[in-house]
Amino acid sequence: MALGDDPAATLDAAPWALAAMLGTIADAVTTPLADVLEAEPARTAVLEAAGLIRREGDTLTPHPSMVYADGPTADSAVQARLSSLRQAVSAAAGVPAGTSGGWADQDDAVLLSQGRASAMTGRALAARVVPALPGLADRLGREGSRVLDVGTGVAALAIVLAREFPRAEVVGIDVLERVLGLAAGELAEAEADVTGRVTLRHLDVADLTERAVYDLAWLPAPFLSEEALTAAVPWLIQALSPEGWLVVGTNPAVSDPLRRAVAGWNAVRNGGNSYDTERMAETLTATDPVEVRRFPTVPGGPVLVAARWS
Repeated sequence: MALGDDPAATLDAAPWALAAMLGTIADAVTTPLADVLEAEPARTAVLEAAGLIRREGDTLTPHPSMVYADGPTADSAVQARLSSLRQAVSAAAGVPAGTSGGWADQDDAVLLSQGRASAMTGRALAARVVPALPGLADRLGREGSRVLDVGTGVAALAIVLAREFPRAEVVGIDVLERVLGLAAGELAEAEADVTGRVTLRHLDVADLTERAVYDLAWLPAPFLSEEALTAAVPWLIQALSPEGWLVVGTNPAVSDPLRRAVAGWNAVRNGGNSYDTERMAETLTATDPVEVRRFPTVPGGPVLVAARWS
C-alpha cells in the first residue's frame, strides 16, 4: 500500500474512506446500489477518489470489493470491518493490549460486530465446504449428528449451522463468560427450533475430553494463541467421530508490508497468532490425516482448511 508523499495525511483520510464504503454497502443491502450512490453524492465522491467507484459519463461502476452475492454476506462483511475499525480506535486511544486476555478487553460492540461477521463463514461452511467433503452432508442430515463450534463468540456461526442442518445438535464453546452472555441474547432472538439445538458451554478447548462424538468441528485459528492452537488440535482430533471432519479458518499470506504488519499487531493485541494458511495446513498434515482440503472464501479473505483422520 503506497501512502504517497504525506503518509500521515493519507492515513487521516483512510478511516473516512472506509466509513463511506461501509455505509454504502450497508445501505445497498435494502436499496439498489445505483440509487444509494446517487442519493449521497458527497459520500460517493469519496468512494470515487478511493478507487472504489469508477465514473464513465453518467455511469458509476463499483469495484468488485463493493459488490456482494447477497444481503447477509454484505452485512457480515460490514460487521467484520466495523469490528476492525473499533479495535483500531481502542488501540489509538491507548487501551492496553492483552491486559485480560485480548478479546476480553474489547467492548460489547466490538464483540458483537466480530461475532456476527462469522455468520458469513457459517454460510460458506454449509453451502460450499460440507457438500464437498465426502460423507459429511449425509452425516449432518441424520438425527443426532453433532457439530462443535470452538470460540463460538456470540454464536452467529452456531446459529447459521443449526439453521442449515436442522437435524444437527450444535455445541458452542468459549472461554469468555461475558461473550457467552451476549451469545445467549443472540440465541434468544433465533427461531425456537434453532434455539433448542444450540448449546453454549463455558469451556476451553484444552479441557475438551469428549471422544468420537462430533461429525464436524470448527476451529477459528487466528483467534487462538499459538500455544492454545497447538494444544487444541489433538483434543479436537480425538473428539471427532469416525470419518468426522475438522475445518479450520485461516488467514492467507499477505504480500503487502503494511497489511502484514497490521495483521501481526492485531494478532498480538487480541491474543491470537500469526499462522497463515500454509503453516496451519502443515500443522494439520504433521498429525497424519488421511485427507486435507482447502476452500478459499472471498478474494483475499479467509481460507478454510478441512482435514479428517479416519
